[in-house]
Amino acid sequence: MFNIPCVIFAGGKSSRMGEDKALLPFAGFETLAEYQYTRLCKIFSNVYISCKNKSKFSFKANFIEDDNSFSVFAPTLGFITAFNALDTKKIFALSVDTPFVSKNEIEKIILADKSVADTVIAKTDEGIQPLCGIYSKNLQPNFLRMLNENNHKLGYLLKNSKTTYVYFPDTKPFLNMNHPKDYKKALQTLTHY
Repeated sequence: MFNIPCVIFAGGKSSRMGEDKALLPFAGFETLAEYQYTRLCKIFSNVYISCKNKSKFSFKANFIEDDNSFSVFAPTLGFITAFNALDTKKIFALSVDTPFVSKNEIEKIILADKSVADTVIAKTDEGIQPLCGIYSKNLQPNFLRMLNENNHKLGYLLKNSKTTYVYFPDTKPFLNMNHPKDYKKALQTLTHY
């Protein structure tokens, strides 16, 4: 079990999916969020779900609700709220829509973490995976500034921080479900996984 807290980011708009992807049924679970929470609780000592409103979930979990004085659907707000809620220097961030990131990928990222890095992020030939990696509380002022400037691009933050990238030649674990076709592909992948 890894001691770094894991935060599952499930507070997005899911506009490309057309419905809340955190609530899609997955792998025999009522929702993708419950599937992710259950499996990640076997890997991390402490797991949290960052969301807008926990009442949409019908299962018990450690929820961290975004400050509702902001109408922003972006990870920047999720990071600020998570670091305010948790007494920790670093968190492992994972998007709710990446159900195939396994203990192997997580361990490789954790082992690459050095104290000098602000972030340790997965990278594949398809690009960086900003919501799969470690973020340091040192970035809290940056997140606040980005929130105030309405700039929610994590790529911008990573370029302007001490970021360590961990390369993965296999892109399959990083399949994320942005569109209905991605969800369909994920369901097909489940049967072969």
